[in-house]
Amino acid sequence: MTSFYVENFGCRATQADGAAIERQFEEHGLVRAAARAQSEIVVLNTCTVTASADQDARAAIRRIRRENPGCEIVVTGCYAQRAPEEIASLPGVTRVIGNSHKHRLAEIAVALRQPAAVVNAEVSGFVPLASLTGHAQGEIFVSDIFAHTELLAAPVFDSVGANNERTRPNLKVQDGCDNRCSFCVIPFVRGQSRSLPLSQILDELNALVDAGYREVVISGINLGRWGRDFDRPSRFEDAVHAILDRTNLEKLRISSVEPMDWSDELVDLMASSARIAKHAHVPLQSGSDRMLRAMHRKYRPWHYREKLEKIRAAMPTAAIGADVMVGFPGESEADFEETRRFIEQLPFTYLHVFTYSSRPGTPSTTMLEQVPVRIARERNRILRDLAGAKKLAFMQSFVGKTLEAITLNKFDGESTEALSDNYLKLRLLEQHDANRWVAARVERVEGGDLIAVRDR
Repeated sequence: MTSFYVENFGCRATQADGAAIERQFEEHGLVRAAARAQSEIVVLNTCTVTASADQDARAAIRRIRRENPGCEIVVTGCYAQRAPEEIASLPGVTRVIGNSHKHRLAEIAVALRQPAAVVNAEVSGFVPLASLTGHAQGEIFVSDIFAHTELLAAPVFDSVGANNERTRPNLKVQDGCDNRCSFCVIPFVRGQSRSLPLSQILDELNALVDAGYREVVISGINLGRWGRDFDRPSRFEDAVHAILDRTNLEKLRISSVEPMDWSDELVDLMASSARIAKHAHVPLQSGSDRMLRAMHRKYRPWHYREKLEKIRAAMPTAAIGADVMVGFPGESEADFEETRRFIEQLPFTYLHVFTYSSRPGTPSTTMLEQVPVRIARERNRILRDLAGAKKLAFMQSFVGKTLEAITLNKFDGESTEALSDNYLKLRLLEQHDANRWVAARVERVEGGDLIAVRDR
């Protein structure tokens, strides 16, 4: 029986795509290998949001070729969609299957392993681009991503412990993006915004509940735009209401939602329901109005501040996080200081800080005044230090208090990892099975964790 292995790079959406690819292979009768060195087909599901993401994929191809020279290397994902010939020219790559064809990846991979006479006619009808160009070693299956309407959906699990415990499934319910931020390549590799039908969301969630899972994360590339692409448009709030009304899911965690989509209704719904985790991730990118305009972001700093203040007022103990970019072309010292002060004044509990990376085909690549790398890295360090201080203060505010948490992995013979409703990592000083709710009393902060005991 043919074996496969899928390795994912990048964001939650990519991980969710990888889970759907695994499901495809299993439906075609293939078996999942324990490691890529033991697999006959290795799929690299790539990211391309930064130059380093591309480098990681190329390095992985080289490693696989050394470890498992007899395997077929199939490269898919965002890097495959953006630069298929570049990847197909790399030694060892058998074929490149872009996001445009990812929904049929297993079908293509399996069919092309068969004798020509039995290859599915529809699959063989895809003309590999390599046969047209003559520049690549591997076959290429890529087409116009903006004509792509499929959405892969399968839960991906946040934690798999030593005893194969799986916890906190993540379900992607939206893909693609209709925004055109000047630095972002994602719309050009994932296509237009499209949503998983509500009936399918409910079916997936009910199946997870029936399997015993207690907390599920819903995610997307631009999650707050869910439902806008339907013939009869729907709102993200409608999906949340339906999940609460039509499933028995104990805890729903909502991943990143853009500032424009944090409606008063969504904030009130999150604040009023004990079944929604008190965790808001609101991408910022910059606190400078001039930079936000240059980035083509659709909000201003005062608009963002208003949203965060409403979230904090409604949920005083919620985790509030953001993505922030430093080193965007033209970012002056004054722009950066404006961002630093803005972050300092707002009730963030964590940040994801990124250094700008030029992406081919995006407007920002042609902008003048590219920020020197050493300056961008120093700005990154300053914001990470600020974020660390804010996170530490947030953690310390819970010493002596009791938090609801779900158990994840066992650290060692004496403790268990858990995650609180408001997105704090805990080390419980006892052994617990995974996927259990506990009331955890926080004793102290140690490293990046809260040390806690079960509150009996």
